[in-house]
Amino acid sequence: MVATVEFDILNLLLILTVAWLFGNAAENVGYPALMGEILAGIVFGPAVLGILHPSDALDIFAELGVFLLMLYVGMEVDPHELFELGPQALMVAFGGFILPFGLGYLIGELIGVTIEGALFIGIAMAATSLATKSRILVDLDLLETRIAGVLLGGALLSDVGVMVVFAGITGFLETGQVTLLGLSAVMLKAIAFFAAALVIGDRALPLVWAQLEGLMEAHGFVDKTSAFTVALVVAFLFAFLAALVDLHMIIGGFVAGLFLRQAKIDEEIYEHMDTVIYDLAMGFFAPIFFVAVGFDLTLDVFTQDLGLLLTILAIAFVGKIVGSWVFAFPTKLTNKEGLVIGFGMNGRGTVEIIIVSVGLSAGIISQELFSILVFMAIFTTALVPATMKIGIDWIENADELVYMLDEQEPSD
Repeated sequence: MVATVEFDILNLLLILTVAWLFGNAAENVGYPALMGEILAGIVFGPAVLGILHPSDALDIFAELGVFLLMLYVGMEVDPHELFELGPQALMVAFGGFILPFGLGYLIGELIGVTIEGALFIGIAMAATSLATKSRILVDLDLLETRIAGVLLGGALLSDVGVMVVFAGITGFLETGQVTLLGLSAVMLKAIAFFAAALVIGDRALPLVWAQLEGLMEAHGFVDKTSAFTVALVVAFLFAFLAALVDLHMIIGGFVAGLFLRQAKIDEEIYEHMDTVIYDLAMGFFAPIFFVAVGFDLTLDVFTQDLGLLLTILAIAFVGKIVGSWVFAFPTKLTNKEGLVIGFGMNGRGTVEIIIVSVGLSAGIISQELFSILVFMAIFTTALVPATMKIGIDWIENADELVYMLDEQEPSD
């Protein structure tokens, strides 16, 4: 038993080392660290060299990684902003969701997977990546432009929409019902869960947190560490509540993040919690998750399922861009702006990989389909910086790049 523990520790040491090296290498060439971490899992895992291997302990660390990551994402989302974003962001989010989701579901039907598998393909197609877009907009110095405002708003709305639909699908899988009525009931339950969470976050949690702060002060143990522990208790509480209504624990983590953001916590304490959660997730647990994703990939898709791989890549690329672009037509965005925003919406990133990992672990999708969908996430994310740069240059050369300040000035 001692030898096994030591071997697992060596395995963990090597995983963290290659995750750090490959993640930093990816960021140095302008891509998210997760792409380097997945590549490390492919190269050093069972698919190629076989140096690293999966284990039960790693599965637990990976689960904590994705949970803490979604907790952090929730803490970065302001639910009030969802109601303040303009019609452009709402239309882009809807178009960027509905068309790829429908096309993904149709592909699932055509290749003969189950209804559950088709739903997972659809949600994987519909996912996007808010974090990737934020980094690219900063790198291209576009944060003050109308494109940036609509793109970030659309990505934010799309991420929340994907989480709601994902919650409905996971609940649907638990019920085992395939009727429209059953699916509608699960979706309504998921939406009600989010709605109740937002109401409680605005009204109840600030009062509860104030009482807790008073209690901690009265007993002389109020400090940043104690507050952080309470935050984790809140997070795992809502993970448990999500599980009670047949939703995945990451839904609870995401909602807990929204709650904590609305709790009116002392600014210094909140910044400490945000920093520690980010460091725990991104510095330790999440890299384990993404390296482990690489363990489950199979390179056989390039020889056995190449046609399906190319089909999914093409439909994912076209579906997200065209959906966002077409639904931008009724707004005051120009056609060029709508197309460039579609380029930006195209990257899937973290959320999609998490979703298909849940599908694989639940036995809903095969390992081959999982590999195809993860490659699709990597491919579309990798294309975003290049396509966005080309699109912005195109708009700038036409002297049509609109800044937010320009929108506030009266037109001639």
